[in-house]
Amino acid sequence: MLDLSRELGFRFDNSYARDLPGFYAAASAAPAPAPQLLALNHSLAGELGLNASALDSPVGAEIFSGNYAPPGADPLAQAYAGHQFGNFVPQLGDGRALLLGEVIDRNGQRRDIQFKGSGRTPFSRGGDGKAALGPVLREYILGEAMHALGVPTTRALAATATGERVYRETPLPGAVLTRVAASHIRVGTFQYFAARGDTAKLKQLADYTIARHYPDLAGEPNPYLALLAAVSDRQASLIARWMHVGFIHGVMNTDNMAISGETIDYGPCAFLDTYSPATVFSSIDRGGRYAYGQQPQIARWNLARFAETLLPLIDADQQAAIPRAVAVLETFGDRYDAAWLSGMRAKLGLLGDAQSGELDLANGFLAAMDGQAVDYTLAFRGLSAAARGDDSLIRPLFADPKRYDAWATGWRARLADPIASAETMNRVNPVYIPRNHMVEAALTAAVDGGDLAPFHALLAVLAQPFTPRPGLESYTQPAPRGSAPYRTFCGT
Repeated sequence: MLDLSRELGFRFDNSYARDLPGFYAAASAAPAPAPQLLALNHSLAGELGLNASALDSPVGAEIFSGNYAPPGADPLAQAYAGHQFGNFVPQLGDGRALLLGEVIDRNGQRRDIQFKGSGRTPFSRGGDGKAALGPVLREYILGEAMHALGVPTTRALAATATGERVYRETPLPGAVLTRVAASHIRVGTFQYFAARGDTAKLKQLADYTIARHYPDLAGEPNPYLALLAAVSDRQASLIARWMHVGFIHGVMNTDNMAISGETIDYGPCAFLDTYSPATVFSSIDRGGRYAYGQQPQIARWNLARFAETLLPLIDADQQAAIPRAVAVLETFGDRYDAAWLSGMRAKLGLLGDAQSGELDLANGFLAAMDGQAVDYTLAFRGLSAAARGDDSLIRPLFADPKRYDAWATGWRARLADPIASAETMNRVNPVYIPRNHMVEAALTAAVDGGDLAPFHALLAVLAQPFTPRPGLESYTQPAPRGSAPYRTFCGT
């Protein structure tokens, strides 16, 4: 018998369900035969006003598996469309996700609580709507790592084993991820109604989005053009931060671009090992569309698809709307370049007011690394010691150290206060990232052996990515030489 005598803390205020009828389908989670709570994010639960101690229990397992909906929940599957690898699909939707509801967190921010892998919905299109344990734990690790690195992201609240097998290429243990987001409104949400020519619903969605995410735009002369500019600005900042930490999303489809500006839908994602703009890890990205170096261009392409949906709202005369939208899109490059250079100045320890030549200096460091099999994370971290005059950490990373030497001469000339520069770099260049081989080792231990200790240990390391700690040296090391090329999979 489920003991609900303790206060769980859920205070739902479900505006999407209340304000946007016709934008979703009511649905419920599939029963989980033997739920087991594998991980609960206590700090995030506290942010949401939830009682973590009460939820870290069999009660939490029942709730986060979908077996029991807490009072006030209003489960639904959201409708959306999307361009997948450039090809438009007019109806996708939450095929294996359920929006449990929304809560107002302790900072007054509205947050979605969503299940991923909880079973079929009206948008499942023949799929089982479930998730395997490995992809659930991967998203937990990657999302929490990105949060600790300061990158806007959805976050993991819980991971719960369902006690059943899901069938992909082989039978795998099933699980449900509970994730939290500012919202799950996507470019593809707008595309769903634009594809149907439903301008009334487009306007309703845009007004809801402005009220929820960009309330300052409500008084703009043209709030929908302002919305395009605001979303472009957030995406420019987000993608720049991805590039700074070496993150590769892997599937930047328009249904995976959140209007809020958060990183969403961690599938075949990974972090750079050695630096190369052409790096692709995803097994399904055979043409390199979503390669590391392509991400800014793809973001702009996705924003152009967003702009297309807003045209009838920007101006009833499409011929008048198009140049206005294009003018906003043409600013994306400058927005991105400014965000990228600002972050790179910190990564290189360039203090004070920006000076001419710094863009060339930043690009020059990347060019020096390209083709040299240089570990991206170790190289930037090694710069702080180099600023103090110790090149012993960074020079050996280069196959030809003279390429580093040639660049470093100009860099050092820019460091007016090397100690202050080193301190700045250590605050933004991580020691620990979710290195791909470490992530895989944790997932293999959990999936094949039922051992969650490596998963929890990795989470603890990644929670403090900028602080070196004794005994954790293995978490800073690249994959062993001779390792097979790393490949990631969607996990659907």
